[in-house]
Order: sequence, then C-alpha cells, then structure tokens
Amino acid sequence: MSYTFENLGTKHRNEVMDIYNHYIENSFAAYPEKKVPVEFFDIMLEKTKGYPAYAIIDAATNRVVGFCNLKPHHPLSTFKETAEITYFIDPFEVGKGIGKQALDLLETKGHEMGIRQILASIASRNQQSIIFHIKNGFKECGRFTDVIKKNNTRFDIVWMQKEI
Repeated sequence: MSYTFENLGTKHRNEVMDIYNHYIENSFAAYPEKKVPVEFFDIMLEKTKGYPAYAIIDAATNRVVGFCNLKPHHPLSTFKETAEITYFIDPFEVGKGIGKQALDLLETKGHEMGIRQILASIASRNQQSIIFHIKNGFKECGRFTDVIKKNNTRFDIVWMQKEI
C-alpha cells in the first residue's frame, strides 16, 4: 500500500478525531478518559503551529488512516531544539509500516528545522508503542510513576528520547 502525507488542516478534522477518539475509548495510548469533541482538533492544530503536522492518507482510497506531528516541548526558546512527537494510526492499519514512515518524515523535517532531540510520552500500559520506539532508536529517559488513572487503572508515563 502507498501512503501520502498531507499538511494537517481543518479538512482532516473529523477523520483525525475519529481515530484519536478510538484510542481514547479503547486503549491507554491517548490520555483522556472520555471522547473529546471535534473542536479539540483546533487545539491540536494550534499546538503544532510552525512544526510539521500531517494527515496520513491511503493513496488508493484517499482515506485518512492516521496523523502525526511534532510540537514544542516547552515554550521557552532555550528548548527550541527539542520537540515532542505524536502519531496515531487507524487500528486497522497498524503493522503496515505507517508509523515508521511517519517517524522518518518527522525526523527529517525536525532535523531541517534545527530539532536535535525528539521526546515521546507513552503510557506504560502501551507496550506496543514502547517496543516500536525502542526498535527505532529511542531510549527511556524518564518515568513518572503512578501519575495517571484512566478507567480505574493507574499507570506510569514513560518518557523516551531520541537524538536526531
């Protein structure tokens, strides 16, 4: 299958939010406990302003199958070389290499804009994501123990880091 990456924009709002809300309702990968309204997309878009952010499109069907972005880790300019990464892939498309393509693209675009460090915030209960990041050169750099409770389950937030 072939995928294209389009600059994330309002035309992707509903499909992106459907994917994100799936992970909210069915996993620990997204931190909110309840579905968020489509207006949450505007907050996501604002947080990524000036950074690479993409809708991932299945070239054959023209359907949004995921989204990915970098965003500032901290608003102070002294942190300008560090960004946080986010990606969510339609659950029916996981395992097809889309996450790796998204990571490669974001690393390239991040490097071009002077990013040296990429951070990923991952739920400790999301072992699939932790394994993915380790396989792709990330290392655990911190862990906030027992700081989140979702669906009556407490877990850690694992921070992973990669120098690009």
